[in-house]
Amino acid sequence: MSQPTPDSTTNQILLRDVIASDLPIFYEQQLDPEANYMAAFTTKDPTDREAFMHHWQKILKDESTTNKTIISGEQVAGSVSSYRDEEMEGPEVTYWLGKSYWGQGIATQALAAFLKIMQVRPIFARVAKDNLASRRVLEKCGYTICGEGKGYANARGAETEEFILRLEV
Repeated sequence: MSQPTPDSTTNQILLRDVIASDLPIFYEQQLDPEANYMAAFTTKDPTDREAFMHHWQKILKDESTTNKTIISGEQVAGSVSSYRDEEMEGPEVTYWLGKSYWGQGIATQALAAFLKIMQVRPIFARVAKDNLASRRVLEKCGYTICGEGKGYANARGAETEEFILRLEV
């Protein structure tokens, strides 16, 4: 198990490996309807706890993924991960922050710290076009828009447009 990774610019957040006791917290965080709407591309039924836990167990066993828990003020604030999407020419990053942690710069700090760990480039991300806060986090960390797409967003029950972003350096 790796040691917590402090962000070099601030001691406000830490990243550490995801542990089993984080999963119920992640589950509760992803139940928020507003957070689901903003994320857009979520599971069909966020209230299905068994499916959520099964999905995370599968992710944690997959050696091609990197999964970190975001700790803020000694509390689990969310997660940041990378995985391989065959549509992309490199790994893709994803993150989730509990709603009570929004607007505090935590997502930006966590992503910046994660990108120091995940030094593979290019590394991609996707964001719903209307999710300005998440797009801003990505851009602050050096991502630039490299394309557009759309797909069915379970949380919105509709086709949703997205930006595809890329980080080179």
